[in-house]
Amino acid sequence: MQAKFNATAITLMAIFFSLTTPTGIAVGIGLSNIYSETSPTALIVEGVFNSASAGILIYMALVDLLSADFMSQKMQSNFKLQLGANASLLLGAGCMSLLAKWA
Repeated sequence: MQAKFNATAITLMAIFFSLTTPTGIAVGIGLSNIYSETSPTALIVEGVFNSASAGILIYMALVDLLSADFMSQKMQSNFKLQLGANASLLLGAGCMSLLAKWA
């Protein structure tokens, strides 16, 4: 709504958005017949995709979500609040790393 696209652009975007999941499912079903989970190529592709996904999530968390909180005037002027926020951030990252061991 904020971009104020015309009706044709909105319709095209809605159509493409609604077709992405069924198309992905169809491609997945088609590839499942020839896909070997233990092949070296599949392991490399899975590793690359997993690392790209993790990188995007880390970037979004640190740059887009946390930066606004950590750069606020209230946070900048209170050392105890900064210390608590940083300790909480590190504790949360450590807990998530510990959970990743079993994922």
